[in-house]
Amino acid sequence: MSRLLEFTKMHGAGNDFVVLDGIRESLPPLEALARRLCDRHFGIGADQLLVLRESRGADFRMEIYNPDGSQVEMCANGIRALTKYLRDRGLASADEISVETLSGVVRPRWAGADRVTVDMGRPVLEPAKIPTALGRGDGPVLEVPLEVAGESLRVSAVSMGNPHAVLFVADPDAAPVERLGPLLEHHPAFPNRVNVEFATPVARDRIRQRTWERGTGETLACGSGACAVAVVSMLRGLVERRVEVELRGGVLEIAWESDAAHVFMTGPAAEVFTGRIPVEG
Repeated sequence: MSRLLEFTKMHGAGNDFVVLDGIRESLPPLEALARRLCDRHFGIGADQLLVLRESRGADFRMEIYNPDGSQVEMCANGIRALTKYLRDRGLASADEISVETLSGVVRPRWAGADRVTVDMGRPVLEPAKIPTALGRGDGPVLEVPLEVAGESLRVSAVSMGNPHAVLFVADPDAAPVERLGPLLEHHPAFPNRVNVEFATPVARDRIRQRTWERGTGETLACGSGACAVAVVSMLRGLVERRVEVELRGGVLEIAWESDAAHVFMTGPAAEVFTGRIPVEG
C-alpha cells in the first residue's frame, strides 16, 4: 500500500540532503529508499539521505545513507543541516546538542545566522585506524607514493570520523576528479573505500578544494573533507592553524589550534523546501 512520506530538502555549502524524521515516521528499508530519493532524475535528488533517530547515549542519532544505498559513519555538512532542522522545528533549543553517529557522538553548536560550529574531535592519523595500507605505526600518512592506473601520485591520508585521501594539485578546477576519484575510492590501499580531496593552498589562511565522495561522486562541499585537507596542510606547514576552505558550494572555516587539539568546523546550513513523496509500506 502506498502512503505519503514527509521530507525536507537541505544543504550545507551546496552539499545537499534529504532529511527524514525516523522518530515520528515509520520508514521503509533505507538502503532502497536512499537510492530512490537521492536519484536526481527519478527522485528528489541529494548527495545523501539523513535520518533522524532517537539515541540512548546522546540527544539524537543521525543515520547517513549514500545514493548507492551504503551507510557511512559521519557527514559534517549533514550534521549542520540536521542541527538547523531540529532548531527550526523546536525539537532542540539548546545552543549545543549531542548527536550520535557511527563514528561516535558529535557536538554541533549554533553559531547564529544559520551557521553551525561542529567539534569534529581529534583527527585520526594512525594508518590502521584510518584505515589505509599506505603506512605503519602512529603516522601521519603524508605524501606517500601511490601508483594509480599507471600514474604516480603522492597521497596523504587522515580520518575525520571517515577516511580521506588528500592530493595536492596545481589547480583544483583542472584536476581529474572524475577520473582519479573513483580509482582512489576503490583502491586496495583503502579497505573501507575513501573520500578523495583535490586541494591547493592559495594563501596561509585559505585553501581551495574539490571532493569526490565515496558512494556519491563529486559534491559541491564536504565538511569532513575540508577538515582533512586543513589538517594535512597544517601538518605539512603549508597554512596557519585557522583557515578558510573554499569549496565549489561555499566556504567553511576550520580551526585546529595544536596537534593535540580538536578540529572545529564552522559553516552554513540552509533549508530548501519541504514536501511529501509516495512510498510503499
